Amino acid sequence: MESKEKIILLLLTILNFTHILDFMIMMPLGNYLMPYFDISSQQFSMLVAAYTFSAGFSGFAAAFFVDNFDRKKVLLFAYAGFLLGTLCCAISPRYEILLISRIVAGLFGGLIGAQVLSIVADIVPYIRRAAAMGMIMAAFSAASVFGVPFGLYIANLFNWHAPFFFVVILGVLLVPFLLKLLPQMNAHLLVENRQKVNPLQLLGDVFRSPGQLYALALTAFLMMGHFMIIPFINPFMEFNMGFSKTQTPLVYMVGGALTMVTSPLIGRLADRIGKYILFVLMALTSLPLIALITNLPAIPFYFVLCITGAWFVISTGRIIPAQAMVSNVVPTERRGSFMSFNSSVQQLFVGMASVLAGLIVVKLPDNRIENYEKTGYLSIVIILFSIFIATMLNKKLKEKENETVIANEEELAVLG
Repeated sequence: MESKEKIILLLLTILNFTHILDFMIMMPLGNYLMPYFDISSQQFSMLVAAYTFSAGFSGFAAAFFVDNFDRKKVLLFAYAGFLLGTLCCAISPRYEILLISRIVAGLFGGLIGAQVLSIVADIVPYIRRAAAMGMIMAAFSAASVFGVPFGLYIANLFNWHAPFFFVVILGVLLVPFLLKLLPQMNAHLLVENRQKVNPLQLLGDVFRSPGQLYALALTAFLMMGHFMIIPFINPFMEFNMGFSKTQTPLVYMVGGALTMVTSPLIGRLADRIGKYILFVLMALTSLPLIALITNLPAIPFYFVLCITGAWFVISTGRIIPAQAMVSNVVPTERRGSFMSFNSSVQQLFVGMASVLAGLIVVKLPDNRIENYEKTGYLSIVIILFSIFIATMLNKKLKEKENETVIANEEELAVLG
């Protein structure tokens, strides 16, 4: 990997860290926010879903114009708005204001993920892209290892507002480095004979392309299966399993530490043995872990950390090869728009998963939750279906690859 690529990937990984941390920190704050605002599990799930639904809306809207601009400018605009929305979360005095602030943060946050993935896909060839995606996904791990435990620690030390201030401060410190070190990302604007596509045609192209539909469906089912169980892990560990507020952050710390190490390795392995093969292996391996986490018996906490740590590694291992596959279904001049659609679908289905989990899970008067195991069973079904979708997408990618090879051979024959 070239040094220029490494610098850009490092910047994007740090940016992704702050972006993901803002989203992740809300979920383990459930056992702070539900008692503080005296809200139900359904109302808490709406706090999680509000961000994702608004991010999904903005990502969908952006798909119709985002490829007409330098990706760096779009990214910086979105990041500034995201930090402003997060600041509003930090100073929210009531549940309703916090809910609105999450919506504002999501409107800008919905632009960030698509731009990050588009930039990675633009600068890194497909043969090495899973390794690059693994580095970007390490931000998720870093947010788990450092951000979430530290966020929970300062929430314990001060109050629940503190983690959001923490995200804003980190983001403000990062902006000057993005301005100076991130190059212009406008190669997609310089493609020969590039033509602007009207929004209806752009949307129609997605529905007329089986490959794009399979890619979006894979993202949808992966996100829904993943986030069916995440929002209530922390309340389940504390209120049902009886672990303390000082213990539960270790679930994220250990899982994140493991995935920080394994994500780049999984990315390189996917490039070596095949992205589809590794995805299927990881998806199947995750199923018994999902069942176990949502049906935990009374066991020592170190056993819990072993189980959840393995699940973090495997679940992240599903996403890395899947996103590498998804990024390759369109040419570079359409990639920003498609990845915005993809980001929109991702956010919408994360939100749907949170809302659905909130409808299934019931908070009892003593704060314990019921029906958590049902979210696990539903997650397993969804992940199984994602394997079928990935199989269909892989066939389309192979067809596209064969067509490209044939076209290149014909062009060489003509030149010869």
